[in-house]
Amino acid sequence: MLVLSRKKNESIVINDDITIVVVEIRGDKVRLGVEAPKEVPVHRREVFDAIRRNEAAADKASKGTPRDDGAAGSSHQP
Repeated sequence: MLVLSRKKNESIVINDDITIVVVEIRGDKVRLGVEAPKEVPVHRREVFDAIRRNEAAADKASKGTPRDDGAAGSSHQP
């Protein structure tokens, strides 16, 4: 892990298209601003973890439920 020190209004650039700026420092809290392309998702860690848990649960549920493709019990007659 790279650890950097920054002061208020100083920034970090990642890969030419992502900038993280220290917006405010108040007590033990640091407010960060993130500039990134719209196609790059940016989440707080706890939100990211919740998204991954929900995706895993949905994936598990979809694999455990047989799909109804309409073929079983078809009464189509020519």
